[in-house]
Amino acid sequence: MKHKLLLYFVVVIFSACIASQDGKEVFLFTSFHEPADEGLRFLYSEDGYNWESIDGVWLKPSLGKHQLMRDPSIVKGPDNLYHLVWTTSWKGDLGFGYAQSEDLIHWSEPKMISAMQDTTTVNVWAPEIFYDDVDDQYIIVWASCVPGKFERGIEDEDNNHRLYYLTTKDFETFSETKLFLDPGFSVIDAVVVKRAEKDYVLVLKDNTRLERNLKISFAESPVGPYSEPSEPFTEKFVEGPTVTKAGEEYLVYFDMYRKKKYGAMKTTDFIHFEDVTDKMHIPNGHKHGTIIKVPLSVVNKLKS
Repeated sequence: MKHKLLLYFVVVIFSACIASQDGKEVFLFTSFHEPADEGLRFLYSEDGYNWESIDGVWLKPSLGKHQLMRDPSIVKGPDNLYHLVWTTSWKGDLGFGYAQSEDLIHWSEPKMISAMQDTTTVNVWAPEIFYDDVDDQYIIVWASCVPGKFERGIEDEDNNHRLYYLTTKDFETFSETKLFLDPGFSVIDAVVVKRAEKDYVLVLKDNTRLERNLKISFAESPVGPYSEPSEPFTEKFVEGPTVTKAGEEYLVYFDMYRKKKYGAMKTTDFIHFEDVTDKMHIPNGHKHGTIIKVPLSVVNKLKS
């Protein structure tokens, strides 16, 4: 009888530990490897600093002129589906890729979402997806270059980007495309962060030749209007920012593409930043995506 009771308690405790582990949330980072023709990859971390690769390619690129998967951006909606958007080509496409999944393993048939109607558009780069819980809609922001549309400055006409966006509630019908941000210079790689009601942060890349760094803007709405961009808070030659919150601190990650490594800044207010690059461990070959939090059980299924 004592042995049976002991075995019972061991089973109960073991089951409770497993349930506790599966209920634990971890960070999941979408990724791709150059030359971006293989498909979607994942990294995960328990603390936001130490990252491990998850073996495998989870969604093959099949859309667009170049059939690439660059800049995969993901969000989990109130429908319990993971929604993914990505860049399909360097140039020549007027839209971006989209697919959805219940478990990050099995994906819907990818489809191209039309983004730009002007056929002179050079590109559609780095779509970033954000769920707006106020208006119950998804906002997708990307960078495009339309020659002759904006003051050229020091950039070539085919490298003078501005940010655009559209919205959708169901990924079947979409709003018309609108201008999201014209800061007076070529801008790409924008990430929207909600801190509180009527308190939004935009992390963006100044893509002009004199800068090539990251800056910050603030707004009361996820679609703006946004404040004048700040002074840069990173060194030059970085791109692909993504943001997550670890405890009370925000971590801003970015691709230091000339150094072929990842960097990160820590902040509590998006005004003062601390460089934590040396504290990060991110596998070689990882290229920029976005970070979400998922149950550990989701990662365990991916790993198995």
